[in-house]
Amino acid sequence: MAPENSGGGSLMAAFLIGAVAGAAVALLLAPTSGEEMRRRLAEKAREGREKANDAAREGREFVNRQREHLTTAVDRGREAYQRARETMVEAGGEKA
Repeated sequence: MAPENSGGGSLMAAFLIGAVAGAAVALLLAPTSGEEMRRRLAEKAREGREKANDAAREGREFVNRQREHLTTAVDRGREAYQRARETMVEAGGEKA
């Protein structure tokens, strides 16, 4: 069974960093006034923070979902082990 979204967080982080760096270079090379440049940089920084917060939230949700799946799998494994053990004890008792 392949892990769901393996490496997705790393890919998303690399994409966001590249996008922010590209936007910053484009803004710095565009001919604008200082005031306009500061306004644009502040706007892009805000957008970058929002995207980073969204990515972090999605990452936390993914980890929580995986934790729930793992907990469920472990619980089911314990139950299956317990049933198999009880079956073996019952089978041993009937033979005696």
